[in-house]
Amino acid sequence: MNDSAAPNGPGERPLDAGLEPRRRKRLRRHLSEEERDQRRLRIRRHGRRAYIRSVYSLPSLATLGNAICGFASIYVAAMDPNSQPLDKTTQFFLQYRFLAAAYFIFIAMLFDALDGRLARFARHTTDFGGQLDSLADVVSFGFAPSFLALQLFGDFTRATYGELPPVVTRTVWSIGVLYMCCALIRLARFNVSNAHGEQHHFSFLGLPSPGAAAVVASFVLMQQDLAEPFDHWRPVGSASPGHIAAILVWLLPVITLCAGLLMVSTIRYPHLVNRYLRGRRSIQRLVATLVLLLLLIVIHRYTLAIGTLIYTFWGPLAWAIARVRRRASPAPTS
Repeated sequence: MNDSAAPNGPGERPLDAGLEPRRRKRLRRHLSEEERDQRRLRIRRHGRRAYIRSVYSLPSLATLGNAICGFASIYVAAMDPNSQPLDKTTQFFLQYRFLAAAYFIFIAMLFDALDGRLARFARHTTDFGGQLDSLADVVSFGFAPSFLALQLFGDFTRATYGELPPVVTRTVWSIGVLYMCCALIRLARFNVSNAHGEQHHFSFLGLPSPGAAAVVASFVLMQQDLAEPFDHWRPVGSASPGHIAAILVWLLPVITLCAGLLMVSTIRYPHLVNRYLRGRRSIQRLVATLVLLLLLIVIHRYTLAIGTLIYTFWGPLAWAIARVRRRASPAPTS
């Protein structure tokens, strides 16, 4: 029995029963076209689902890029300056290892800002992504800045003064460990208290870990820029960039200590993107943004260092001013 004679169901006649052979052939051709359309639709839906799944993986890939940059910063900062590599890329990183390590931290910040935007764009925010983001932040903004500060301080002091007293080296090492522990506590506190997404808050409780890493990395960038030999244009009797670079190296542990303690403080810090870069933009704010961009193009290392220092110590300064005003204000009389 052929297919045309097979019934469609119990007691039902075939669809092409009683038709002429020409009309029966035309009907079969029409049914096959419908089947092909349905097949194309299934393939299109399958491709759309595969595309959505690929979009869902982009935030996690950006988070892993954040962690990779943090690991690269640690690896480059730990390179042996006495080695003689044959690879030109390795030679470049070895020559500018502290600069490269600091820039890797800033690239990690770009990935950290990108993963949240991608997750909201794909409308796929999960607890797994939040925990993975915090683990990546521990590497890039906890381990990498403290290790970079320790490596720079040890390399500079050994080359300039020789071996320092053990009390100095142990103190600096303890500051690096304290910074790392404060970053861990900061991120753990953020995980348990962050009930809403980034777009729902306009301030942070304590200095955010990317801000703390930024002030350490930008301080290293400024110190390395001043350490370069360009004293020939300096007037006689002025403070040479080498002297200022040496002072910055001794200030680096202090900056690292302050940034670590401010991470676990209860001082409020503004969310710059949500508070100042969204909503209506005034002419004054537009001009200030333009000036900031121009400064980043011309002298980005000094602009980053000064800007992150202002942001880091703006919280304690604002808290102190508010407390003084509360004490100076007269008590309400009944």
